[in-house]
Amino acid sequence: MAIRNVRLDGDEILRKMCRPVENIDDKIKELVEDMIDTMHDQDGVGLAAPQVGILKRVVVIDLYDDHGPYVLINPEIIKEKGEQEVDEGCLSFPNQFAKIIRPEEVTVKAQGLDGKEFTLKGKGLLAQAISHEVDHLNGVLFVDKIIPGTLEVVPKK
Repeated sequence: MAIRNVRLDGDEILRKMCRPVENIDDKIKELVEDMIDTMHDQDGVGLAAPQVGILKRVVVIDLYDDHGPYVLINPEIIKEKGEQEVDEGCLSFPNQFAKIIRPEEVTVKAQGLDGKEFTLKGKGLLAQAISHEVDHLNGVLFVDKIIPGTLEVVPKK
């Protein structure tokens, strides 16, 4: 287990398309563990592999509830419903927040660490996090979707 460096705004890897995970081996399992530790260390709700410099379709999400961390390998959003205006930030854009329109509900198909495929339906914050992290896998960043005039830069505490 290790905390990895989070790639920041301007790092070209954040704009690249990620490759599917072909084989869920020990290397991928270690990546997932490190990503969860890194996300928790940064108080994040989600983290995508390109944010730690790995161009693989791997996402971790934790709403800090009874479920614990979600691990989505090769996630694909198969259904979106409704929309919500949300305040959003990103670990790759520290101290920046803005309003974004995201789906109110999403259904995502993915694989777990055991390699088995599953579907997950998310509403509200979970839908927002899934959409945000899957965007990362496609080189799309939250700053691309900002409602004009809502970006705030919050000074570090």
